[in-house]
Amino acid sequence: MGRLGDDRHHATHTHPSEPSMSTYAAVGIGLATRVAATGKILDTWFPFVATGGDAGMAVALAAALEHEGGSATLVLSPGVLDGTEVAADDPMVAAVNGVTADTVSPAPTRTERVPVATFIEDLSLPPADAHDVYLRLHLLSHRLIRPHGANLDGAFGLLSNVVWTDLGPCDPDGFEELRLALGAAGHRVRVTSIDKFPRMTDYVVPAGVRIADADRVRLGAYLGHGTTVMHEGFVNFNAGTLGASMVEGRISAGVVVGDGSDVGGGASIMGTLSGGGSQVISIGEDALIGANAGVGISLGDGCIVEAGLYLTAGTKVALPNGEVVKAAALSGEDRLLFRRDSQTGQVVTLAREGATGDWGGLNADLHANQ
Repeated sequence: MGRLGDDRHHATHTHPSEPSMSTYAAVGIGLATRVAATGKILDTWFPFVATGGDAGMAVALAAALEHEGGSATLVLSPGVLDGTEVAADDPMVAAVNGVTADTVSPAPTRTERVPVATFIEDLSLPPADAHDVYLRLHLLSHRLIRPHGANLDGAFGLLSNVVWTDLGPCDPDGFEELRLALGAAGHRVRVTSIDKFPRMTDYVVPAGVRIADADRVRLGAYLGHGTTVMHEGFVNFNAGTLGASMVEGRISAGVVVGDGSDVGGGASIMGTLSGGGSQVISIGEDALIGANAGVGISLGDGCIVEAGLYLTAGTKVALPNGEVVKAAALSGEDRLLFRRDSQTGQVVTLAREGATGDWGGLNADLHANQ
């Protein structure tokens, strides 16, 4: 069985491994889309993913593919598991049979669909190729690993920029010519975005969540059970909520929001991309970031940032005793209320004692029966 990749992405690269490798951190069975003329990988959808102990049968699959270990992606063929120790009713068998039977592109988009198996030896190592990146993003959105549970260094360089359409992923190079050809053949194509990361719901639909606008949640987002993402909410990859949360603002890459917290309408949480620096921001449980507010520090449990206040790491904050400190010095502290004095304009913080400053918590009706 051959490896799958393209020269630009060096997708045949594997991390060094001993031939006696007997376990894998993760495995995925999927369909890759590649440009027919160049072999460029556009995406990989994994209907079957497994991690840790659940990836045990990956060893048998690797043996059937004559793969000696390490992170790699290999092409599958029908019946590859016949005669192996994998039971006929194992979900992996159904996945292999499914992807090897479905390799025809639904529209003439000048792409090919290739059945693949992707093996990841160690999630703490950088991804080996584009398929590896897609598998890690699937693991996040399936809630099999939490944000920061996999190394995503170099992911942008491994992924292709893609024209995402209702007919599937397309190559940006020559797309207008392709659009004309599709139109002449009776296929009216709708472009949803041009990006390296697709929307999550085209690949993974996690249980127990509501998403008002699917375009606002990227593949690789981690949405805890009970989370609601409203129309203006946004959740990036390698970020998300760990429990039932209301998201009406922006959760940037790398940000983790605790159970019971509310990110208000138009609110923003600084991430680790686009100037956000390397500081990983986390929001504790039962916290409230008011409408049009923002934070550049971590918040502990039960914190409130009033509407309209943007709290960066360098914001000067007055303490109840009159001392003034940078907000970074309060990062991660529990039960603090941050607000701006309406007379002086000074940003102040108060300790929330008992029910003082209580924001009431999430509306349970909005997070039930999901």
